[in-house]
Amino acid sequence: MDRIDRKLLNLLQRDASRTNVDMADKVGLSPSSCLRRLQRLRKSGMIDRIVAILNPARAGRGIKALVTVELKLHGEQHMRRFLDIASAEEAVSNAYSVTGETDVVLMLRLTDMEEFDALSDRLFRDNNNVARFFTMIVIRTAKEESAIEL
Repeated sequence: MDRIDRKLLNLLQRDASRTNVDMADKVGLSPSSCLRRLQRLRKSGMIDRIVAILNPARAGRGIKALVTVELKLHGEQHMRRFLDIASAEEAVSNAYSVTGETDVVLMLRLTDMEEFDALSDRLFRDNNNVARFFTMIVIRTAKEESAIEL
């Protein structure tokens, strides 16, 4: 990956709706050369996927919560089972297995507190191997970035 690839990827991460012609112009390539580079980057797996990032509040999911989860039983099968259950939930936008005192960190995008209560019943209070969980409701977001600067 060279300097031009990095510039293309940075442009694409900021606004994937840019036309190929616009991106080619910004990096000093012909449109056909730019297209070939982008196809190569997709094929190599450098570009995982191209998505639209919605405004959560306008999409009806204006409450963001972070939840740390400690499991009763440890081991790969127990972790995998909980992550599979959590990942199937519509309100779970991110699910991570982590190191440290906690086992799992979830990011939730919720419509309201009633949805959180119902989700808590399904994920944390039922028989899903949860010893304890701690919830933090996000009051203000100082930074939330999906781009990885290259």
